[in-house]
Amino acid sequence: MGQFGGPLLLPADTPDPAHPFVASIDLAALPADATDLPLPPDGQLLLFAFPEDDGDGDTMGSVVYIPLGTAVAERDKHAWNSFDWDDYEAMFAEFPEGPLRATANVSLPHHKSVIQPGMPWGGPHPGHPRSEELVAVWESTRADIAPEGPLQIGGYADEEAIDTDPVAVGVSRAVKAAEAGRWDGPVSDDVSDWVLLADWLAGMDVQGWESATVHWVIQREDLAARRFDRAFTSVFWNP
Repeated sequence: MGQFGGPLLLPADTPDPAHPFVASIDLAALPADATDLPLPPDGQLLLFAFPEDDGDGDTMGSVVYIPLGTAVAERDKHAWNSFDWDDYEAMFAEFPEGPLRATANVSLPHHKSVIQPGMPWGGPHPGHPRSEELVAVWESTRADIAPEGPLQIGGYADEEAIDTDPVAVGVSRAVKAAEAGRWDGPVSDDVSDWVLLADWLAGMDVQGWESATVHWVIQREDLAARRFDRAFTSVFWNP
């Protein structure tokens, strides 16, 4: 269904991405109804990310959709590192390379808290007093039912130490970035207007970033309009 790494092939009018190239997804190779997303039936979806939170709430990656039949040319995969920082190149060298194979698995929400005004670390789910117990049951059985892989398309977001919904965290950062003029609007602050496009458990492969997880989130209306350029990328990292 795609591959980690490989040559970076982009249309001539697409600017060099500002973040490292992670993977390409062949949408035509995804099994029918394998995700909960209204993805295009064909074409390539390219994922880019830097697996670290910059602390300012800016997007840490991007998504490029290339429709089937679009002319592409190979680009420099290192163009994002314009300052040639050695430690970043060493990190990029750890990115996985190789084929991606699709497996359909169960995906369930398993966050224990929700972000609420005045509670920066989240509070209990309103109306769900046993949410922590349910999450504990799922976490104790998940490995036998739906073992996690390095890359997930759609479903519910996951990360090493999940507490609040990673999609909600991404939405909060997108809203703040838009308010600060660092992200183009309109941006909804209603989490239900957003979906998880993809998760990458970067820490499985990238040494020094062992707990890092990248989340690409997108507004439903942007997904329907195939405005993948408006996907926002957030990162969980507990160094």
